[in-house]
Amino acid sequence: MTLVKRTKSRGNDMPDSEYRDIRKLDLFAQMADDNFTSLMRGTYVQNFPAQIELITEGEPSDFLHIVISGSVDLFSTWNGRDTSMATVRPISTFILAATIKDAPYLMSARTLEKSRIALIPSQDVRAIFDADGNFARAIVTELAQCYRSVIKAQKDLKLRTSLERLANYLLRQQRHTGGGAAFELDFEKRRLASVLGMTPENLSRAFKGLQPYGVTVTGTRIAIDNQADLERFAKPNPLIDDFST
Repeated sequence: MTLVKRTKSRGNDMPDSEYRDIRKLDLFAQMADDNFTSLMRGTYVQNFPAQIELITEGEPSDFLHIVISGSVDLFSTWNGRDTSMATVRPISTFILAATIKDAPYLMSARTLEKSRIALIPSQDVRAIFDADGNFARAIVTELAQCYRSVIKAQKDLKLRTSLERLANYLLRQQRHTGGGAAFELDFEKRRLASVLGMTPENLSRAFKGLQPYGVTVTGTRIAIDNQADLERFAKPNPLIDDFST
């Protein structure tokens, strides 16, 4: 891990705007004011440059992390291979399950760009989980949502061909960027291949395979010229593709 100089402040020095943004997260919104204040009092806020490893899989889960700005790649490695698991964007937490279980991290995390991260000591989270019923219920709800998202991702991976996975990813990204016929990918193609469970070469072939359905690719810019054809091929399903439910 590269050593870098970074700014660090205690939570009670956190700007009011960041404090309010964190408070509005579903995880913290209904907890008692005193408990939230206590949680934030022990929180550190740090600025990290791009491509810095924040946590390493297998290490103890010392902190619950909150992405305030920037973005973070959750990834895993095994036997000389690595894969991207998810992207975390503001304002959201990671990795909650390891914090609550007091268990080792199952994924590593690195910044994709300059990022500002709040770090809440895991022992503080567990202590307030025991003391605040609203906070405990919010944690259960968030963990349930994460579980459902994992099931949907597994269904996408196991039930669809690589071409179908790419087509449905493009439709999801199109909706995320406002629904226009042309939009940008949210990260580079090599990382997209990893997220979709493909090699970069297979991804390139998959893009070519979608050309008959009206998909044009120029760098990271995508144009969908025949929406109906692409949707007929992809067959999007909210029980797989809607990660909000």
